Amino acid sequence: MADIETRRWLISGRVQGVFFRESTRREAEPRGIAGHAVNLPDGRVEVVARGNAKALAELERWLHDGPPMARVEAVQPVAIDQHEIESGRFRTG
Repeated sequence: MADIETRRWLISGRVQGVFFRESTRREAEPRGIAGHAVNLPDGRVEVVARGNAKALAELERWLHDGPPMARVEAVQPVAIDQHEIESGRFRTG
């Protein structure tokens, strides 16, 4: 499975309290993406996702808009080391 990758993004703007994490899960799971979307203390949301490159690219495009109530200002890709991600699951926290 050489096409399986793990990516991490930090999303800033109006992204907390607008169902961003749950909406991200709903976008990720049908694409077979595992990972998480969690609120950070500074107001950003961290998304870590593991899946095939095509699915991750689709998710990243969606992150730039997010759910209807969100106002995304930036989606910052961040280098990531190997994370332990439960296969087949996407969690929010």
